[in-house]
This record gives sequence, C-alpha cells and structure tokens, in this order.
Amino acid sequence: MELKWLLYVTLLALGTLAVQAHDMDDDNDGDDVVDIEDDLDDGIDEVEESKPETSTPPPTPKVTYRPPVPTGEVYFAESFDKGTLDGWILSRAKKDDTDDEIAKYDGKWEVQDMKDTKLPGDKGLVLVTRAKHHAISSKLSKPFVFDTKPLIIQYEVNFQNGIECGGAYVKLLSKTPELNLDQFHDKTPYTIMFGPDKCGEDYKLHFIFRHKNPKTGKYEEKHAKRPDADLKTYFTDKKTHLYTLVLNPDNSFEILVDQTVVNSGNLLNDMSPPVNPPREIEDPNDQKPEDWDERPKIPDPDAVKPDDWDEDAPAKIADENAVKPEGWLDDEPEYVADPDAEKPEDWDEDMDGEWEAPQIANPKCETAPGCGTWQRPMIDNPNYKGKWKPPMIDNVNYQGIWKPRKIPNPDFFEDLEPFKMTPFSAVGLELWSMTSDIFFDNFIICTERAVADDWASDGWGLKKAADGAAEPGVVGQMMAAAEERPWLWVVYILTVALPVFLVVLFCCSGKKQPSAAEYKKTDAPQPDVMDEEKEEEKDKGDKEEEEEEEANEEKLGSDADIGSASQEEEEEEEEEDRKPPSEEEETVNRSPRNRKPRKD
Repeated sequence: MELKWLLYVTLLALGTLAVQAHDMDDDNDGDDVVDIEDDLDDGIDEVEESKPETSTPPPTPKVTYRPPVPTGEVYFAESFDKGTLDGWILSRAKKDDTDDEIAKYDGKWEVQDMKDTKLPGDKGLVLVTRAKHHAISSKLSKPFVFDTKPLIIQYEVNFQNGIECGGAYVKLLSKTPELNLDQFHDKTPYTIMFGPDKCGEDYKLHFIFRHKNPKTGKYEEKHAKRPDADLKTYFTDKKTHLYTLVLNPDNSFEILVDQTVVNSGNLLNDMSPPVNPPREIEDPNDQKPEDWDERPKIPDPDAVKPDDWDEDAPAKIADENAVKPEGWLDDEPEYVADPDAEKPEDWDEDMDGEWEAPQIANPKCETAPGCGTWQRPMIDNPNYKGKWKPPMIDNVNYQGIWKPRKIPNPDFFEDLEPFKMTPFSAVGLELWSMTSDIFFDNFIICTERAVADDWASDGWGLKKAADGAAEPGVVGQMMAAAEERPWLWVVYILTVALPVFLVVLFCCSGKKQPSAAEYKKTDAPQPDVMDEEKEEEKDKGDKEEEEEEEANEEKLGSDADIGSASQEEEEEEEEEDRKPPSEEEETVNRSPRNRKPRKD
C-alpha cells in the first residue's frame, strides 16, 4: 500500500514538474542568446538578442553576414554578395537537333537570398525556372594551366525544392580561339565537368575530363568510377552542401562533399574508359577455323539404349490402390443453375440468345466428399524413364573457346601524365532541370588547399554553424512536439516515471536491516551475536534429540519386559479359571452377596 501511494505521489510530482518546465521554457526562451562567434572566426559581426516573449516562439538569431575573402592566389572566386550578375554572361545560343520551342537557352537566372536563410545578406545564384535550358558563364582572372600545381574547384549547392530530374554540375570551359561565352551551349568544349546530377532514383556525382589522344588529336570523355557513398541525402535534405574536386600533379584525385572524401582514385587506373588503350588488340581479320571444336563434352558414340527402356511410358499413371470415398455423389453435378436467378427484363432472346441461369456450386456437394464421375488420382509412374539419351563423355578433340589472335594495337599510346589536360579559361553552368530554385554560391578555383578551406570556412562553414545554432536543442524539440501533440506529455511523464518507480520498488522491496546504533539503544543482540546463539541452540537441540532417542530405546526395552511378565500372569489365571471349582468355592459363589448384578 505504501508503494502505491509513493508511486501516485511520484507521478503527480513529475507531471507538475513537466508542466512547470514547459512554462519556464516559454518564459525563458527569449533570454537564450546563440553565440557562435568563437566558432566562426570573425565570420559573424553581431548577434542580436531577442526580447523575451511568453506568447510567441523566440525568433531565429539574426546574423550580419560578412562576404568571404580569398586568403591566397585564386583563378576565380565568386560569392554573389554584390547582388548582381556582373561578370557573368547569359547564353543566347540554341541547341542543335531540338525543336525551336525548347531549343533556346532562355532559362532564367537571378541573384537572390536563399529561402529560409539564417544569414541575411548571403546571396547566391539561383536557377529560377524549370523545364528550360539554362546557360551562364564567367571568365577566370587568368587561364588555368596544368603544370606542377594542383587544381581545386569548390562551390556550394542547395536544392531548395528538392530535385526531380536535373543537374547542378559546373563545366570548366577549355581555352580555345573559338570560345564565345555568348554562344555557350552543350557542345562547347570543356576540360572538366564536375558536380551532382540526378534523374529518377539515379544519384550521381560527376567527374568527367576530356582527354586528348596524342596520336589522333581527338578528345574522349573519361568518367570517374561511381562513389561507394550513399548520395541520396545530399539531394533530398534541402541543405547547403559543399562540393570539392582536388586534382594533383601525380594524377591522384579526391572528391569531397562537406569536406568529407566520398570518392578518390588515380586518373590512370580509375577512369572509364581507361586513359591509355591496350598494347594489343584482337585481330579483326582473324576467323575461327571450320574444324575448331569448342565442345568440352560430347555424347558417348558407343552407348546403346537398354532393351527394357520404354520411351513411351507415361510420366503419370492412375493409382490402382485408390478407393472411391463413401458417400460420393456420382449422379450429382458439381455445378447447377442458380435457382434464385431471374432473367433480366431487358433480355432480348433474338439479340442475346436463349437466357440461361448462371451456374453456382451444387449445395448438395458441400456435405459430400465429392460429386460427379469419380476418377482415380494420378501418381508418378515408377517405370517412367523418358526419352533415352547417350551419356556425355569428355571430348578428346576439345580445343577450347576460340579467340582471335592478338596483334599490336596500331592506335596504342601511353600518356603517363593525364593530369596535364587542356587549359581552361572560363567556368559555366549549362543545365536542364525539372525543378526550380537551385541555389549556387561561393565558387572558387585555386591551387592551395588552405585557401579553399578558408573560403569554405567563411562561406559554407558559416551557413552550417548558423543553421545549427538556429535549430532547437533536444529539449526544445520535445517541447515543440508536445505543443503540437499534447498527448506526448503523458509519454514523457511515463518515460521518466517508469524508471523512477522501478528504482523505488527495488530499493524499498527488501527488508530493512537495523543499524548498529539501534542495537546499542536496546538489549537486542547484534547479528553476529544472534548467529552464534543460533548455532549454540542448534547444537543443544541436536544433543537433546540424541538423549531423547536413547531414553525411548530404554523405555521400549523395559516395556517389553513388563509386557512379557504380565502375559505370563494372565496365562496362569486362565488356567486356574479352567479348573472345576471345589465344594466350598461353589457354595461361596452361590451366596447372594457374591452374585453379580444382572444387566437389564
């Protein structure tokens, strides 16, 4: 009973505390100030404190954004924080082999703030329209030449509305005399294409470079192997992600998302098709000889079909041991006409023919084992062997699978430095998308990793920190969820109360042992003294039991002796009774005083 009352009081107290905590959270939310200045290294100038409000949720922290500034030499850097497309050229080209209605690159680009931004003032390039061709490009400060320094290209993408089918990749446009950014289109030569792309459930992160064949002068696209990482989250979470490609002069490459490597490899070994062709190829003029035998096994020519082999025996035969079940209704059909069916009023026998009631299962067959003509069930035929075929044996003339002979590859070359690609002088976005409002920001092309990391910290890192600061903590999320679903308060209380109840039950269920102080206040012996006394009493009891057993044995012996003596006396008395009485005894017995009273 005491435990029940204790449980009731505990649950009541927890419920009261939860409600008070909820009220205090509403009162004090406005007093919380998010300080992320130390983490951002001067990336945030000012954090405005919001005034406490008891009736409305606290506003998100307002942060004054500072545009990132390159900390070293760069070939291209663009943060779009000026709010204009200065330096960018919109394409006016048309796609070849496409209907005029959709051939134009008339997709709309704008510089805008990101939706639900936590950094006012941080602008980016937005692909505004959907189901259109978009193309925009910008010149580098100077062409990039692949020599002894790495290439690093980095930018941010946010699929603000998710993505159905479309890409967000960039192209590094090759430096050629024919390059005209005003006519930038899908056939414009590029050196590298890099970035995310998705259609259906196929999530890709492209890294493609165009390699020039030193013998023919033709270009061929080389695709990096697909990354093992799951890319789906980057397309669906509607967060800003940082994409980085690092190419090194030793031909190694790394692809990073949010500064985490998701793919890496070597230009010589991990591209498809390979950069260098094989030294030898199959002779296209070689032909297989007519007598070439590719059969590893052949039928045994000496095998003979056994005389008892019956190819005509059926695979199934009737079971001769089967017996028709009792009660089988041979004269009843399985289906009968529905007696309740009626011919439709609009039935025209001239047009529709004679009307017949629909068939239903015979109700008489429901209680019987079966209806209609009984037939024996079919079983496997033990004598069935099928069509005879001779056994297979090894072919002594087997020559293996024929392959054309190898000849030196006339187009063979060996390029051990595929890193030295065609120089590029512009960066461009040439995209088709079925989803609008794709957000691009903070492009940078440089050769130093530290410069790219600093740029990422001042741009993407600031967004990440601000988003994290604006998100409520675990307690805040639980409170917000409970505001929308009040029944969650019961779940919270029970979640806390159950462990508390179990602890209380465990602690209070055992018998309480008196303390040493309580023993001192009374004459009751302490546990160790009580144990000794119990042992002494036990020994004493054992001795008493032994003495009792000995006394019982002696008593039994004396009782036996007494019993034998009394038995002898009784026998003597019986013998005396059998003797005839003397005259004197008979006279005495007849005396009225010696007669026994008669029982009525």
